[in-house]
Amino acid sequence: MGRVRVALGLVSAAVAVALCVVLVDRCVLRAEWWQVRHTVTGEPVRPQSEVGPPPGPLAVSWERTTRTHHGAVAGYDGVAYEVAQGQVVTASGRGLEVRDARTGGDRWSYRRSGWTLLGWTSTRSRLVAHFERDGDRGARAMVAFDALSGGLLWRREGERPAAVSRTTLRWPAGSDVLLTTDEPHRTLFGVSAVTGNRVWRLALPHGCRLFEGGAHPSDGRETLAAFGLDCREEGRRRSRLLAVDPAKGTVRWDERLGSGESPEVSMLDGVTLASDGTALRAFRENGGRFGVWKGDGVCGDLMCPGVLTPGRLVIVYHPEGSRSDATRMEAVDVSSGRVEWGRDVPAYAALAQAGGQIFALRPRLSESLLPAGVDIVAPGDGGTTTAPAPFPMDPDLPGVRPWLAAAGGLLYVAVAQAAPRPDGAARLVVLRGGLTGTGPPELGGVPVADWPDACALLTKPDLAAARMTGYAAEPSRASAGSVGLPHPVSCTYEPHRKGRASGDGGGRRPAPKPMASESAGAEPPGSTEEDADPPVRGLTLSVRWVAETHEAASRMLDALQATQAQARRRRDIGGDEAYEIGPTAGMIALRVGRYVLVVEANRPPGAAARIARAVAYRLRHPA
Repeated sequence: MGRVRVALGLVSAAVAVALCVVLVDRCVLRAEWWQVRHTVTGEPVRPQSEVGPPPGPLAVSWERTTRTHHGAVAGYDGVAYEVAQGQVVTASGRGLEVRDARTGGDRWSYRRSGWTLLGWTSTRSRLVAHFERDGDRGARAMVAFDALSGGLLWRREGERPAAVSRTTLRWPAGSDVLLTTDEPHRTLFGVSAVTGNRVWRLALPHGCRLFEGGAHPSDGRETLAAFGLDCREEGRRRSRLLAVDPAKGTVRWDERLGSGESPEVSMLDGVTLASDGTALRAFRENGGRFGVWKGDGVCGDLMCPGVLTPGRLVIVYHPEGSRSDATRMEAVDVSSGRVEWGRDVPAYAALAQAGGQIFALRPRLSESLLPAGVDIVAPGDGGTTTAPAPFPMDPDLPGVRPWLAAAGGLLYVAVAQAAPRPDGAARLVVLRGGLTGTGPPELGGVPVADWPDACALLTKPDLAAARMTGYAAEPSRASAGSVGLPHPVSCTYEPHRKGRASGDGGGRRPAPKPMASESAGAEPPGSTEEDADPPVRGLTLSVRWVAETHEAASRMLDALQATQAQARRRRDIGGDEAYEIGPTAGMIALRVGRYVLVVEANRPPGAAARIARAVAYRLRHPA
């Protein structure tokens, strides 16, 4: 009898321990109360009109940065944005942040500690996020919110979103229905955004499955969703494009594409675009194809930027057979497929349309100048006006695909930056119309006469101090839009060759053998350096921008260093601000008053800093 009591006691203890473990796991480890940081709002928000800023200079209304989140799942570390219903939604691996689109003020947010946001979508007045537990991809949670207040509507476990885009983290939804899939990715389900319950099921065509992990394998609007399919046909892979009615779960149309690669899919209002490495194809809402642009590099590494204006698709692409940097914009009539106009353009990184205008983001205002640029394009004939953006950008940085939206008289621009290092961040800059200056809008209102001559910033004594008495200046000029600058914006110093005179603006010459010279250093007159210093090689001095105010120039320089993988502040240059760019000391970016300049010197070490000190001195003490 005693043994029975002991056995029962052991069994009871084991059951109690197991129960405690389960309760701790459910009520503590998996509990919402400590994992979730959720804020809501009761403040109303006003919808915005569909109009962007007017042509002319642009100014910063507000801006925010979102740090890149490198979660447990590789490739899903981007940041995405959406402007709708008077709000800006920011989605990243850390969660959701929703701000007032006019002021940037906080409205609501949602984060889960130990979980990573791997997808999000919106339909009508609902916004839904998909989270996975770090280190356990089988633990999934889908959470739905009221888009305006952030109030929790429902939460479901186990649902898997259908074909999430790695670049935007979005998946399709429409008509208050989310599209999800099963583990083999061979079935689509419609899940009500109101209740979280499944409302329909659709088996994909035989031998086909969804592309998962693609850069942009799907897209959708309220009445239509499109998916790239990975299909096996006659023993070989071939991709297809499937369009589904999200409200009913019925197939609207199904088209074969030209390769087996995962297509990039983009959906505009009534037009679907698909690029699969062989061509870019455009389809009407009923599936009729009305445009094909052939070429394996027609869209480059990203989806071709495009917008839809009334009855007209405007698309940017790289023509087949042209040089690698050639870019063209065309306007195509959707009903007939006829090209209404076309012209060569810069390599636009993003497009947006509002108020009968197209806004185009160009990575550089000019090849030799620092800021990005914004073109306003007339959809009727392609006529363009240009304005500088108050920041530079590097479209090749990871973290966020360049993005553009226009609403409420504002222009929303998202670009990637390297700072804070090493993770990087996405920077959202909201622009409004700026004050009109006395100069041309293409230069931000700054008169062309305010731009200095880059080749006059170093005098003969400065060159002699740098042991560059036998060097010639090779000037380089620039223009912004239709405005040409009267003085060189860049000056490269090369040793003379026999038969060539000083100041000859000919082409680059190979570096000759080192020359003997009188002294060393690039300090202003009166400074000294050891005579043993070697001469400077590969020197280029560039005036990258002249801002309207000192504050605007400071913001431009700060944005420049934020796009660099390595940047160190220098306080010994003599200008107002200076940064050493890159792994060596071969590049110095500095600000002197309203001027932003860059000095590059291959060797010797420290030469760029010495030249920068001389330039700063000359700008502060003009002759």
